[in-house]
Amino acid sequence: MTVALSLRGLTKSFGSGDAQRPALAPLTLQVAQGQRVAIVGHNGSGKTTLLKMAAGLLDPSGGDVLVTGQPGGSPAARAALAYLSDHPTFYDDLSLREHLEYVARLHGVADWADRADQLVAKVGLSDRVDDLPTTFSRGLRQKAAITLAFVRPFQVLLVDEPFVGLDSAGKAALLELFDDTSTRGAALLVATHELTFVNRVDRLIALADGELRYDGAPGETDVNELVFHT
Repeated sequence: MTVALSLRGLTKSFGSGDAQRPALAPLTLQVAQGQRVAIVGHNGSGKTTLLKMAAGLLDPSGGDVLVTGQPGGSPAARAALAYLSDHPTFYDDLSLREHLEYVARLHGVADWADRADQLVAKVGLSDRVDDLPTTFSRGLRQKAAITLAFVRPFQVLLVDEPFVGLDSAGKAALLELFDDTSTRGAALLVATHELTFVNRVDRLIALADGELRYDGAPGETDVNELVFHT
């Protein structure tokens, strides 16, 4: 197995002293190239904290992250990893097309224009590509963020609650992009409450109150029980 993402004793606490609150208990896991992983759990279970530490956006309290063998948060790790947030942010003065060009060129994509056109067409934003994403609705902002995540190359894709606010066409387009991700050999980790998505993955990870409650095949457990009753 070629490991794309490795978490070793990863833990996170917020606050200090007597007010310290654990958000993620020590967690060790490895994700292989091409593996599709769903991360489930109730709100506050540690899903977003885990993804942000893996993406290098949040410093762990202990343990470490390796992305394709490179330390998490390092330039090499950031180049290999893409992160799709549940609350995407955009520059106030850049159109969607300008965002796409900026991200693509930052990651050395020479033929970005064709790729960008394909992506905006897939998610249904061709008629808004010259508009400012900051003016978009919640659902359109999510679609714009999807195009930015996929316009650049990556070996690991981390995604936090991507289906919120998407219409049925947007969900279908995103699922196609996820399928293409694993076909190309990139690792995919998706934190989600969309339980139907769990049936499409190779591996299910469930968190509850910052602790690992399940790590295995999705068909071998009651997902509703893991999400709503742990």
